[in-house]
Amino acid sequence: MALPISYNIRNVFVRWRSTLATILGVGLVVAVYVLIQSLAAGLERSSANTGDPRNVLITRKGSTAESSSQVTRDQVKVIQFLPGVARNDAGEPLLSADVLVLISVPRVGGQGEANVNVRGMSPIGRELRPQVTLVAGRWFSSGKREVVVAQRLAARFANFNIGQTFKTAGQELTVVGWMDGGNTAFDSEVWMDVDQARAVFDRDYFSSVVVRSTDPGNTNLLTGRLEGDKRLPLRAERETDYYSNQTMTATPIRFLGNFLASAMSIGAVFAAMNTMYASVGARTREIGTLRVLGYRRRWILVGFLLEGGLLALVGGMVGCLLALPMNGYATGTLSFNTFSEVVFQFRITPQLAVKGLAFAFTVGVIGSFLPALRASRLPVIASLKSL
Repeated sequence: MALPISYNIRNVFVRWRSTLATILGVGLVVAVYVLIQSLAAGLERSSANTGDPRNVLITRKGSTAESSSQVTRDQVKVIQFLPGVARNDAGEPLLSADVLVLISVPRVGGQGEANVNVRGMSPIGRELRPQVTLVAGRWFSSGKREVVVAQRLAARFANFNIGQTFKTAGQELTVVGWMDGGNTAFDSEVWMDVDQARAVFDRDYFSSVVVRSTDPGNTNLLTGRLEGDKRLPLRAERETDYYSNQTMTATPIRFLGNFLASAMSIGAVFAAMNTMYASVGARTREIGTLRVLGYRRRWILVGFLLEGGLLALVGGMVGCLLALPMNGYATGTLSFNTFSEVVFQFRITPQLAVKGLAFAFTVGVIGSFLPALRASRLPVIASLKSL
């Protein structure tokens, strides 16, 4: 007959001290696992949220990112007159030729320096990125050396408050506004006028071109036309696809999370094993009684495995609760695509919490296997005689 699960649950509460130690041990392991994985999830979400499905982003063939791409002025002139490029009410093509450069700026509090992306764009460039909104100050003016800084960058770097100036490439730039990128990659950028960017950073070319398709449902037609034009040795793809593919930074973070979780899980397994061995030793007579009552060895084995698994599952819930306050907390790291600061948020998703609970349950079952096997193999007579 099957062993009642209520028996194992009651014993968990009877030995509450060892139970609490195991729950906290597993909980801390799960909290670390969930937090590190939430970093990767935040990076991936930031990239996935970036861009407009109606837009096509154009870079040089062979380049891996905008920062390593070059698009000439002549190529831009060809692109703006291609069929399929949308126009605004004034008849201007919805096209923005951008310049993307890296600058080194000091962090707040004098904690060293880091690279930041500066994007030079035309006024139409803002129209092509509706998810970005101005939250303070004003937008930069064409022909002036003014910049608008992502609000989250302003909290991390010096001289990024409105009205302040900072020096780069031998020139001073004035901060005139803060913007909110809407949890996208634009939260990690500084924007300015494209002609001023080309002058300040001595660029004869553009880094990329963003155009809007006349038919949002048939963007592939425009990308095919761009890549098929022999005058344009360029690569064209949906803007959303480009940013979704820029997730290389999340890979090492996810690997680190898995490595740390694996290393720490060894300790959690031994903690669960120690608890279950102590439980088996204290319940030797009970196990013998169960055998006399007709409970088979396999059900005793299953019962103790479930007990260890449920114990660790509670620890997993505690770990998720410990990690939950970090959800939405903004942080930053180095992007392996652009080698610049990328700002993002911790994202503890329901799927990630489920993974954490599954990880905890697995640790509990593995740690309980040897003690459960010992319990199922105890001789009946010797068990009944034990004190």
